[in-house]
Amino acid sequence: MSGRHEATPPRHRIEIENGRSFEVGPEEDTLLRGALRAGVPFAYECSVGGCGTCRFELLDGEMASLWDEAPGLSERDRRRGKRLACQSRPLGDCRIRIRLDGGEAPAAQPRRMSATLASRRPISAGMVELSFAMPQPPAFRPGQYALLFPAGVPGARAYSMSNLDGDGLWRFIVRKTPSGRGSSALCDHLPVGARVDIDGPYGHAWLRPAPRDVVCVAGGSGLGPMLSVARGVLAGDGSRRLHFFLGLRTEAELDAAAEADSLDQDRATTTVVLSNPRERSAWHGPRGFVHAEVERSLSAPLDRFDFYFAGPPPMIEAMQELLMVRHRVPFDQIHFDRFV
Repeated sequence: MSGRHEATPPRHRIEIENGRSFEVGPEEDTLLRGALRAGVPFAYECSVGGCGTCRFELLDGEMASLWDEAPGLSERDRRRGKRLACQSRPLGDCRIRIRLDGGEAPAAQPRRMSATLASRRPISAGMVELSFAMPQPPAFRPGQYALLFPAGVPGARAYSMSNLDGDGLWRFIVRKTPSGRGSSALCDHLPVGARVDIDGPYGHAWLRPAPRDVVCVAGGSGLGPMLSVARGVLAGDGSRRLHFFLGLRTEAELDAAAEADSLDQDRATTTVVLSNPRERSAWHGPRGFVHAEVERSLSAPLDRFDFYFAGPPPMIEAMQELLMVRHRVPFDQIHFDRFV
């Protein structure tokens, strides 16, 4: 009697010019995620082609491009032969040129898993919390994010966990956008009990141990990771205080403030800011941009705090300018992940 067994597909060897080498499996979806799973500290932020942080050059070998028009590459980058590690898939052994001095080893080893939608809960007009049951998930740090792959939607969608690790659930606050195929699939069409591939955890803006009090600044669906960081602070030893700022647009979104108000008020203060309230509104709280309220509310010097923030790109840029340029807060006290 003779048996037949299929040969295991060979792994691809990736050699970094003047540096180390590593291997990725033929089933790995991108060079970036293969490198991070191998413990190689590629620099990255968004993981979905928007920021351009994971640029590299292919010197030898063949890679498939998953998104030729990814906004993370400029025309000048393309003319110089640059590629994005998050949008490139090795098709065999390759040699690349990339700088590793801007990266850091993953805080937790990411893994791709099949998860089950356990519940869907409305947060406010246009925002929903999705809870996924995870089979033996890797540990994540407060503030990290994962990549979701809804069926029938090309590519991955990055969302941050809003809870703390430990209960077998990963919870995400998702803002539904009118033209967003991914958010529409997750918020409107995915039935409870359905399965979705999730890859994570990723991100650098996770809660660090430190003696300083913490400031969390959330804009819109940036509420998710900031809730996770805030809950991590409050679950700590009790010595750090929390200042939580939530920037919303109109009164229709105010239901989201209940999430921030649920934080332990003995150690936390919560400030909600509306950037575009109605002209004749009953709203008596702060108005304007949330970064301006941060500066108004906190007495200088601001370098006595650790800052974590998440939200739309203009808010991220405004917070960077406020902290780095105007108040000279040390960079190692400023934590955010940049999405486009």
